[in-house]
Amino acid sequence: MEKEVLQIALVQTSLSWENPQENRSQLSKKIEAITESVDIIVLPEMFTSGFTMNPQVVAETMDGETMLWLKNWAVSKNVAITGSMVISENGHYYNRSVFVFPSGEVETYDKRHTFTLAGEDKVYTAGTEKKMIHYKGWNLCPLICYDLRFPVWARNVENYDVLLYVANWPKPRVNAWDALLKARAIENMSYCIGVNRVGLDANSNEYSGHSAAYDVLGEKISTILPNTEQTEIVTLTKNHIATYRNKLKFLNDKDAFTLNL
Repeated sequence: MEKEVLQIALVQTSLSWENPQENRSQLSKKIEAITESVDIIVLPEMFTSGFTMNPQVVAETMDGETMLWLKNWAVSKNVAITGSMVISENGHYYNRSVFVFPSGEVETYDKRHTFTLAGEDKVYTAGTEKKMIHYKGWNLCPLICYDLRFPVWARNVENYDVLLYVANWPKPRVNAWDALLKARAIENMSYCIGVNRVGLDANSNEYSGHSAAYDVLGEKISTILPNTEQTEIVTLTKNHIATYRNKLKFLNDKDAFTLNL
């Protein structure tokens, strides 16, 4: 069923360090508290654990407890739920974005740009495939945190409608987060959504949130406050995308290129 309007809930939350059970419990309360009709609920990066370099402590399989939990919520609330978590598969660990449909079906994206500054590249296997998720007539492009710094990977050559970033982006570099989310929206003539966590982790990294949604002109359409646990619902419309792409036609002049992975 194609929808003209998409309602997306951005869940800006603190996370309990390497404690999937506690995070599921807290997030269940936040999901249950969403009483409005929404199409997608977006959770942060590594929402079961925080940004850990100890994947062996928290890793799950695609048949594990958190995936079952996500499917139960998606089906019971008739909503899609997405965020990233630590997955163990075929002897590798992945920082994997999971998108659970209301039917319980799942699509995934593995983080392409592992965060070398924190040593993520040493313990997690980088993804090699950009993914498009087709949902209710919308084309969504899921990406994760550090991916935001790499515009070539995000370039809109697939005619997507929404860029969807989930993150554990620390406070000292949050100005870059703000600027790059806006830039990705403008240069791709796409809605761009970023959901970041708040609070402190066990490594004394502080996260200030700054979760946000931008329209195709780079105008902010969200009002989430920094440093607060807050859920906000934003409204996206197909007409907004079509109007400005047809009027301005900037994407017609984009460069052609080939990525060597």
